[in-house]
Amino acid sequence: MRVGVLALQGDVREHVRLLKEIGASPVAVKTREQLDDVDAIVLPGGESTTIGFLLEKFELMEPLRKRIEDGMPTLGTCAGAILLAKHVVGGDVPKLGVLDATVHRNAYGSQIDSFEDDIDVQDAGTMHAVFIRAPIIESVGDDVEVLASRRDHPVVVRQGTVIAATFHPELADETGLHRMLLR
Repeated sequence: MRVGVLALQGDVREHVRLLKEIGASPVAVKTREQLDDVDAIVLPGGESTTIGFLLEKFELMEPLRKRIEDGMPTLGTCAGAILLAKHVVGGDVPKLGVLDATVHRNAYGSQIDSFEDDIDVQDAGTMHAVFIRAPIIESVGDDVEVLASRRDHPVVVRQGTVIAATFHPELADETGLHRMLLR
């Protein structure tokens, strides 16, 4: 399976490495042509506002939104989860708006408040999660399945073919969510 990793900013190399490890064929996606040539996509962690503005600048926002709405399997981690959400608290962020959720940017605090924890994820097992200036999923719609929570907040959710996580599995060499994406 050809899996794109949105390569405008963020943890691109880490996701590419994990996808290779589990047998996928990763492709760094920077253009419409590259987007059109993948079967699934990962939206990496990074800075959500920057990624959103770059999606607009390189005219990828609408084509990416359409591909996701048409059923392309998608995994968004940290900033990627923010980009997927319909509603974002904590700044005017360009977003795809394809996940029926409200996400609060940087909700745990600043960089110094970053932390790690072990999370039990339905359909993926226990994984070590790295939360860096992480968002909190404040609410989800009826069609969104909560796959993992931490302190009463969802940290992994799924709606159809879209998976969103508020942490960085790629920084802990965790492949569970990537394997879920391929399934």
